[in-house]
Amino acid sequence: MFLYLRCVCAKSVSCCVTRVLSARLIAGDTISPELDQVSGTEGQSVKLRCNYETTEDYVHLYWYKHHSDLQAPQFILWKRAKGDNTEYIPDKRYESQTSDSTTELTIRTLTLADTALYYCALETQRYKV
Repeated sequence: MFLYLRCVCAKSVSCCVTRVLSARLIAGDTISPELDQVSGTEGQSVKLRCNYETTEDYVHLYWYKHHSDLQAPQFILWKRAKGDNTEYIPDKRYESQTSDSTTELTIRTLTLADTALYYCALETQRYKV
């Protein structure tokens, strides 16, 4: 059986996840999906990827899963980027790789319940010294 996963990225975190976190973007930061739709086979793995741009060094990348408009998006994970590999991934079926310009979500052992809209989100902060 094929599963259809749609990856959507939030240029502004407020459009998809304000119910979950208070995040800030710096002017000029962007994030966008590499592909609009990804399909996989039940029991296999699939990878979703988003590309981002920021000049900031403090970067958090988030992934969310959204089943329907009747529910809020569900938090999957967060991970730091740009040389820091700190992460929080409560469900070990998920894995994330980040670089200075990409974030990738791997979903292992796909099930029908994984059919959803997926959001990647970028949070940056500028600290004054």
